[in-house]
Amino acid sequence: MAKVACIGECMVELRHVGPHQLEQGFGGDTLNTAVYLARLGRPAGLAVSYVTALGDDAYSDAMVAAWQAEGIDTSLVARLPGRLPGLYTIRTDAQGERSFTYWRTAAAARDLLRAGGAERLAQALAGYELIYLSGITLSILDPPQRAQLMALIRDWRAQGSKIAFDGNYRPAGWPDPAEARAACAELLASTDLALPTLDDERALHGDPDAATCAARLHGLGVPEIALKLGAAGAYLSSPTFTGTVPAPPVAQVIDSTAAGDSFNAAYLAARLAGAAPEEAARQGHALAGRVIGYRGAIMPAAAMADLIAQPR
Repeated sequence: MAKVACIGECMVELRHVGPHQLEQGFGGDTLNTAVYLARLGRPAGLAVSYVTALGDDAYSDAMVAAWQAEGIDTSLVARLPGRLPGLYTIRTDAQGERSFTYWRTAAAARDLLRAGGAERLAQALAGYELIYLSGITLSILDPPQRAQLMALIRDWRAQGSKIAFDGNYRPAGWPDPAEARAACAELLASTDLALPTLDDERALHGDPDAATCAARLHGLGVPEIALKLGAAGAYLSSPTFTGTVPAPPVAQVIDSTAAGDSFNAAYLAARLAGAAPEEAARQGHALAGRVIGYRGAIMPAAAMADLIAQPR
């Protein structure tokens, strides 16, 4: 049984369904990936753990219960007394493009590695086949905790774990672009599979095109890259395949939230199952194309039942 850990933050999600009407859910980039990865990997026995910190409030309780219902291992979710999770709202325009507003400066996840958290995770994640995190994971940690995480990543990788990373650059989460560039570069030096988005990489690094972005990431030591291009598909660069895998057209985009997160989940699930990068990208496109037809980050499990491989 392959074990995968996703590290990051989940927040309370409030999505607008009208000018003054909201629906409540939960979401966060690495959590979204964990949910879809757990659904896709269940028939093959893939074990997915989510690593974060929450409070001891009713919303935190509901999050943990929801993740357990998805088959996600929550034993590595720290519960910090008196703390709360972060919160965000989503508004979507007529084309399904979303905008976010956040309340997260005091979120429990920002103290994930404090008070012995780093030591606990050092032992708990040793031996995991894959560890996945994002630029948002890096951005919520202060510099001392970020340094601890970098050291943990190097140790886990030295012990045989593969590291997957989505840069997922959000300017509001960083003091300045220079700090984001430095943190991401350090993490990428220990990354086996990068899953960035070209728009994010262009905003942070000024990459003019996919090939330039891939060359820069290879220069940092990343052997496999699946660079998301939005509706244009994904540009892959690896020892076995280089080129663009186009995304099938989507009839209607309701909400683009978690499009990239779900692509990442399907790509990782396929690669863990032994699929070639180009097939993994096709599976990523299929899931992302389905997700953007629903509101919010997590679509109903029944809506993707046909995309889940049956055990042989």
